[in-house]
Amino acid sequence: MIRLAADTAHTKKVLRPGPSLYPLPAVLVSCAGEVDGVPRRNVLTLAWAGIACGEPPMVSVAVRPTRFSHGLIVSSGEFVVNVPSVAMCRAVDLCGNLSGRDGDKFALAGLTAAPASQVGAPLVAECPISLECRVRHTFSGGSHDLFIGEIVAVQADEAVLDANGKIDIVKVDPLCYGGGFYWPLELGRRLGDYGFSRK
Repeated sequence: MIRLAADTAHTKKVLRPGPSLYPLPAVLVSCAGEVDGVPRRNVLTLAWAGIACGEPPMVSVAVRPTRFSHGLIVSSGEFVVNVPSVAMCRAVDLCGNLSGRDGDKFALAGLTAAPASQVGAPLVAECPISLECRVRHTFSGGSHDLFIGEIVAVQADEAVLDANGKIDIVKVDPLCYGGGFYWPLELGRRLGDYGFSRK
């Protein structure tokens, strides 16, 4: 192992290994499937989600096998990643602190289940962006299973689109999570466009 000379201006302390990647998107993952032959739906709060591939477009979500939604995703092979706004913080927190085994979290959180265009899982109508996904790969990493879902459709509120029909992230006002707290992303100031360092 190569060790570089210490830079006293950037002294770091070694911490124990942990998922210290911040900020994280706080998302609502909606799903539907069968439990003991009975159709059920649920909405689950996750912060461990991210883009996994560009072609084809894929997203990953990490779910504990003990979670109610895990079984629904396994049984249906589908899920929807819904991107909530900062205004939805209370509903997002509620969906992360209740189990779908105990009741309909859509109703308990005051959220609307809307039909998706390509999958059987519902959308969260209040979320400005919804990514409809079909499971392509599942990896067991230990405490969590990682579902890699191909994005088969994207639905976005017209209110968050710019003049060219593209998603304006400032208008979305996405909710973030880190260190046990919810945070706004505060996207009002651009620092540069992609590739600006080479211009």
